[in-house]
Amino acid sequence: MSLAVTAVTMSISTISVFAEPEPNDSNTVPLARAHAHNDYEHERPLYDALDHGFTSVEADVWLEDGKLLVAHDEVDVKPDRTLKSLYLEPLKRKITQNQGSVYKDSDQDFLLWIDVKSEDVATYKKIHEQLADYQKMLTKFSKVGVDQRSVTVIISGNRPRELMENQVVRYAAYDGRMSDLETNALNDFMPVISDNWTKQFTWQGIGEMPSEEREKLKYIVKTAHNDGQMVRFWATPDLAAPNRKAVWDELMKADVDLINTDDLPGLQKYLLENDPNPTQQHIKW
Repeated sequence: MSLAVTAVTMSISTISVFAEPEPNDSNTVPLARAHAHNDYEHERPLYDALDHGFTSVEADVWLEDGKLLVAHDEVDVKPDRTLKSLYLEPLKRKITQNQGSVYKDSDQDFLLWIDVKSEDVATYKKIHEQLADYQKMLTKFSKVGVDQRSVTVIISGNRPRELMENQVVRYAAYDGRMSDLETNALNDFMPVISDNWTKQFTWQGIGEMPSEEREKLKYIVKTAHNDGQMVRFWATPDLAAPNRKAVWDELMKADVDLINTDDLPGLQKYLLENDPNPTQQHIKW
């Protein structure tokens, strides 16, 4: 076999091994409460989430050598795993295929969380620059209001609040914390309140939820919703066990907007069986 033929054969083999298959989501029910925590750690980032009906995914991002690289820890960053290649380009393709929506025959909105791991200002400036290239599919925030599109980006992690608040045009919103509850923050800047479950509650799903903690959860959700904000908790129990279901049950009863998980099929099954309103807009402006 000639060297040229060998090279072509190796090239085809490489493509077949590394090409990501498109998600098989044509008949999938989009689930408004389903949030894929550390989505990039799945075998097929974004695509596995779409196959299971998730409408909210999280990507940790590092700025290195001018690139936005996706990984939980800096030591694990790889030059080919970029925010653009894993999330922005695939979402653009899906929206083009589906004539304006992430899911076929659905107007369900989609949340892309970008968790900034490196220095806040420089990283966010690069994120803003890159998001501008995809602005046709992204919700735009400006002084004249909100132009809601197929995908809404939310900046989490290291968030440069002052910089974002002073922008004339943004293609991302700000992820608030429990300390931001009842601060009259406008939901066109801070449409969500997120926090660590273990910093707010001691209950981990064993036995009955203490009544004072249940009332606290209801108060948080009611207060946030009155201000037009969503609620999300991370660090909830996530192993397939009765205590996880017990926590998810309480989150559902309190009308928490997003349920955090690494177990995509587990949460998909739970929501299809337990959520009376599985498809709904996350937020309207």
